[in-house]
Amino acid sequence: MQVTTALSDALGRYLDLASEQMKLTAGNMANVDTPGYKTQGFDFEQEFARQLKGGADVAGGAGVQVQSVDGLVARPDGNNVSMDREGMQLAKSQLQFRMGVELLKHEFSGVMSAIHAEAK
Repeated sequence: MQVTTALSDALGRYLDLASEQMKLTAGNMANVDTPGYKTQGFDFEQEFARQLKGGADVAGGAGVQVQSVDGLVARPDGNNVSMDREGMQLAKSQLQFRMGVELLKHEFSGVMSAIHAEAK
């Protein structure tokens, strides 16, 4: 038996997006020395809103619309990865993920309380 709610489904999508953001950021960091590499990213809030409206599932990165990040300074080799930007992006994604986990824990503790109340 699977117990889900609309909120737990939304939080699952939120966690998937945060995970995809961390993977994308790690990929940008890994390519810091690759000539011609352009920083990749997506608008987290916009993607989350799209997911809630019934967009494709995020698991595996299938539903995320990744784009080159504009406004970054390119080095002479054409690479525009900024380790400062990527470090901040990674920290932001980690905080988003932790918040999602805590909210999901709270959601399931409410479900567990309801189950245990029935047993009494």
